[in-house]
Amino acid sequence: MNPILENQLLSTRRQFFSRGAGYYGIGATALASLMNPTLFAASKNKPRAAMNDGLPGVPHLPAKVKRVIYMFQSGAPSQMDLLDHKPSLEKLDGTDLPDSIRKGQRLTGMTARQSRFIVTKSFTKFRKCGKSGLAISDLLPWHQKIADDICLVKSMYTEAINHDPAITFIQSGHQQPGRPCLGSWASYGLGSENKDLPAFVVLLSKCSDKQAQPLYSRLWGSGFLPSNHQGVKLRGIGDPVLYLKDPTGESLKLRRDMLDDLAKLNALRREQTGDPEIDTRIAAYEMSYRMQMSVPELTDFSNEPDSTWKLYGEDAKQPGTHAANCLLARRLAERDVRFIQLYHRGWDHHSNLPGRHPGIAKEVDQGSAALVMDLKRRGLLKDTLVIWGGEFGRTVYAQGNRKAPGRDHHPRCFTIWLAGAGVKGGHEHGVTDDFCYNVATGDVHVHDMNATILHLMGIDHERLTYKFQGRHYRLTDVHGHVVKGILS
Repeated sequence: MNPILENQLLSTRRQFFSRGAGYYGIGATALASLMNPTLFAASKNKPRAAMNDGLPGVPHLPAKVKRVIYMFQSGAPSQMDLLDHKPSLEKLDGTDLPDSIRKGQRLTGMTARQSRFIVTKSFTKFRKCGKSGLAISDLLPWHQKIADDICLVKSMYTEAINHDPAITFIQSGHQQPGRPCLGSWASYGLGSENKDLPAFVVLLSKCSDKQAQPLYSRLWGSGFLPSNHQGVKLRGIGDPVLYLKDPTGESLKLRRDMLDDLAKLNALRREQTGDPEIDTRIAAYEMSYRMQMSVPELTDFSNEPDSTWKLYGEDAKQPGTHAANCLLARRLAERDVRFIQLYHRGWDHHSNLPGRHPGIAKEVDQGSAALVMDLKRRGLLKDTLVIWGGEFGRTVYAQGNRKAPGRDHHPRCFTIWLAGAGVKGGHEHGVTDDFCYNVATGDVHVHDMNATILHLMGIDHERLTYKFQGRHYRLTDVHGHVVKGILS
């Protein structure tokens, strides 16, 4: 039986009546154009999803940033032990946190029943680094070398107090799952400058901490945006992408012919239903075909000189490590991938933080700093934005045994850093109080930071919207202001 005729016999009731009212007439044509404007656009044989083009009129502003590399530290690094030096804690160590400081903050179930909240000083030394004199912990000796390149934002705060909603919030602007993430919004608005690689690539690193919080693929999902804007995860072990290789004996021409025939069938279906996701499906097949050529070359480090391995360290030779992913991120940046998201887990230390934080810090320190140095020496840092940070901070008071204390979740203040295009290097923004518990000046909400990242990419966060279920949504919801104090 003719497959097209068979499909028409299986039409829905709504499709039957719409076709019945002049299937070959001008009414159906008008209806189809309303359902899917790309059908009759100038490039009618090449829908936007297949072209990887951005939205008309975007960027809205002069863009300082061509690409973003976001190194997310899942589990929440301890700000007062890494990047927010608090000499005042030396005198306050061992005292009870005053109620006037805590101000009735909601606590997690892990410390809510503690009878005392005992202030605990940093367990590590800090030193002033570079010409700027930024104070950075000895847990991050390689970060100390890039002090003049990074902008420390010490006054970040968020709304969520538990990991999953907090990570979801900082990545998508909403605590509940289902919204597009930052990388997807960037892909949707700006499209791709590399036709052979996705606009949004995700790299997950190995984790040595057995108690690390899990990560879910929805964190790099496109939500209600067309699905071609979701992050594409490259695996650290084995083939970077599953099914990257064709079955043995299949020729490239046979593969090309098969995809061409499949595209024709999908195009017929698109004309019948007006479903924009069919455009995405066509684009996905085309991107997969091109990635068969581009990804093997991308992930082949054999041509890297000895200076690269000296910079990134021996860990970079082990696939899936943070250092290896940082090197891969640089190679992706060289190929103009729009948004590169790295995830490293293992910072969630509710017990023995002094014994556990150094190990995780060592796993990420050299690779993170080397990436900034490498981008700078190759001239890429001038139009690349690098971001490093977690979902919230950690409490100044001890959790558990004071001899091997942990620190609980803390949304009221935490530190992230940025480097590269459009931001001030060797700069501190915002101040926390003497207890490192509340923001004293220069507060920066998660929505503010996301608005600033989009601004640097040339996007007005209030104008990048998507209509879904009758409402125009945006990454920053109805909030967010550009943090002008960090802009160069």
